[in-house]
Amino acid sequence: CILLPLFISLLFTSFWLLPVLYFVWLFLDWKTPDQGGRRSAWVRNWCVWTHIRDYFPITIVKTKDLPPENNYLMGIHPHGLLTFGAFCNFCTEATGFSKIFPGITPYLATLSWFFKVPFIRDYLMAKGVCPVSQPAIDYILSHGTGNLVGIVVGGVGEALKSNPNTTTLILQKRRGFVRTALQHGAHLIPTFIFGETEVYEQVQFHQDSWMYKLQSCFRLIFGFYCCIFYGQGFRQGSIGLLPYPLPIITVVGEPLPLPKIEKPSQEVVNKYHTLYVDALHKLFDEHKTQYGFSETAKLLFL
Repeated sequence: CILLPLFISLLFTSFWLLPVLYFVWLFLDWKTPDQGGRRSAWVRNWCVWTHIRDYFPITIVKTKDLPPENNYLMGIHPHGLLTFGAFCNFCTEATGFSKIFPGITPYLATLSWFFKVPFIRDYLMAKGVCPVSQPAIDYILSHGTGNLVGIVVGGVGEALKSNPNTTTLILQKRRGFVRTALQHGAHLIPTFIFGETEVYEQVQFHQDSWMYKLQSCFRLIFGFYCCIFYGQGFRQGSIGLLPYPLPIITVVGEPLPLPKIEKPSQEVVNKYHTLYVDALHKLFDEHKTQYGFSETAKLLFL
């Protein structure tokens, strides 16, 4: 909202050639996000990411090896408000993804409209972020092996339900990622991020309130909800926009092998969706007491 108007304003200055050249480049480079992007090891290894990692801290836990002979589609749960865990683990090398899973190239899928914004698109591609669109995911899963695409399945709708101690996931009707995995024979990986919903408090509005309707209108326009949230301030005990420094642990589950079916029927999709949900249940139950949940905590699927 700030960068683009400033850049366009250069058209009316003596620096007009800079935005003209960039927009020519943007036109020629328009399809790159849907064709694997343009990642940069230098950007993924910026030291600022280690400071973000250590602030919480953020860690990643491997339960099984990921052989580089396969491709993978990872379901990431829950969304939380700002997806700190997914960002730090799969868009940077701060937690050592390449050492933990050698031979695997991670991508994190996000809203496609980000890639229409000048400069932001280049920054995202450098970090290994791709559009959460069918062409982009198809391209990655059909070009070589050892590729992993992470999708925060609950999406922006799940962000609105993010609150500490909640285990509500939007998953029941989200089956497109299973269909895509079947079409490419990619292994499905259930992944749960413990602590993602703990780092912010959110103000919840009733569905009949005008604020909730305003949030819904905002989503229709921009693609995501305008959530009202707060954390801590710079002074101890104060309220602000800094997240609470609480551990965020990403537990990567065991890959679920899928057959390659070019046109899977709905029955087949439902079958493997059920297997995926069961695997996610098992992953959560095996680790919940270790990472802050009670023995009686259960996942709730919407």
